[in-house]
Amino acid sequence: MNGEWRDTATGRHAANVNPAKTDDVLGELPLSSAEEAAEAIAAAKVAQPGWADTPAPERGRLIARVQRLMAERAEDLARALTREEGKILREARGEVQKTLNILEFVAGEGLRLSGDTMPSEIGHTFAYTVREPIGVVGAITPWNFPVAIPCWKIAPALVAGNAVVFKPASLTPQTAEMVVSMFAEAGLPPGLLNLVYGSGSEVGSAIVEDPRVRALSFTGSNDVGVALYASAASRGKKVQCEMGGKNPILVLEDADLGMAVEATAQGAFGSTGQRCTATSRAVLVDSIADEFVERLAEKARALVVGDGLDESVDMGPSVDEAQFETVLEFIGAGREDGAELVTGGEPLTGESHRRGYFVAPTIFDRVERKSRIAQEEIFGPVLSVIRVGDFEEGLDACNDTRYGLTSSIYTQDASRIFRFVRGIETGITHVNSPTMGGEAQLPFGGTKATGVGMRELGKTAIDFYSEWKTVYIDYTGRKREAHFY
Repeated sequence: MNGEWRDTATGRHAANVNPAKTDDVLGELPLSSAEEAAEAIAAAKVAQPGWADTPAPERGRLIARVQRLMAERAEDLARALTREEGKILREARGEVQKTLNILEFVAGEGLRLSGDTMPSEIGHTFAYTVREPIGVVGAITPWNFPVAIPCWKIAPALVAGNAVVFKPASLTPQTAEMVVSMFAEAGLPPGLLNLVYGSGSEVGSAIVEDPRVRALSFTGSNDVGVALYASAASRGKKVQCEMGGKNPILVLEDADLGMAVEATAQGAFGSTGQRCTATSRAVLVDSIADEFVERLAEKARALVVGDGLDESVDMGPSVDEAQFETVLEFIGAGREDGAELVTGGEPLTGESHRRGYFVAPTIFDRVERKSRIAQEEIFGPVLSVIRVGDFEEGLDACNDTRYGLTSSIYTQDASRIFRFVRGIETGITHVNSPTMGGEAQLPFGGTKATGVGMRELGKTAIDFYSEWKTVYIDYTGRKREAHFY
């Protein structure tokens, strides 16, 4: 807060626990108060005007310095991420590398904060537009990508000239501390990035409700996001919410089944299914469904589940006990709804699993489109297979959900590829590649219940963190008739 590390005055703390080994306590999470969040906002409010006056290219150079520091410490950050969040080490390394790519791109935005010049209808008038900072921005982030998501909010907010109050997920406090430390070490002036730990109901609500916070960027669950959006919008704030996904992969009869099976396994079980772009539904045409499910089940059974710090492990634990129980509840719902359990479906209780929150990779076949496991986000290693007769039915099944983040189709038919791209109701779609992933230079976000507000990443990130100002300069030097528009 305001460039200084301090403990919370509340005296309240919670243990930060490794989900793969619950007896491995990483440290204590301070549980701050709404009053402390208000202090952080006040510090940001004071610091922001001076930062707005700093030339944008210099703001970009600050982000470049952060990128270099993170590159030097990438392995330490990846290992901390694995211990704290649970994803396997090679996925943690991948997240850090993606973050480096984001920081590299955003640093360049300091040289690209351009406006436009346009001809005016009024003679002897020069008209142009410029970008201006918003002021104080609130960033509320989830636990599943605790390095990448904070950076893809914080970095563009700072490049655009804003100050940030950052509330990370309570399950990943150490990675948040490491990220913020790098910004401070890179030379960010005090007060421009303030980290406040605590609950959403107390610290999060304080950030949302404070009138000094002019914009909010949130990634998390739909229930929280919708409530946050309603509260912030009613106060006239600029809001961006990235929420749930129920992402389909459509596999047609002419697909390369080997590629499609591999992509589905990666999407369903990578990161333990704990990402918003995870492959939740495999929509298969009947003619290839039996072979596809058999090959996918064989791959799922071969996955090694365990502590992500072990380089031989393919899938880690659920992030905590609550998420573990949620996944098991959905598996129970799948059974109750009559879906055919192909593999998995139970917690793992062997010697290497007994101290962690491990669930076996799970596949349900012949899932009804309206059942819970086909409609609700599980955030675990559970895949629903939905069988369809043809492409048209498959496209309809893919769109039969309230979410619209990402999707994928596997086929060699150019006509059906373009019909899918045109007809699918998602913000991101992939052709003959998995549902996951996004790149620093391209927009990221979804449609329908997945998201509200402007897209994240790419040039669109700066659009959210800045305001347009239109300027008219009359250079006649004399009075003339006013124009009314």
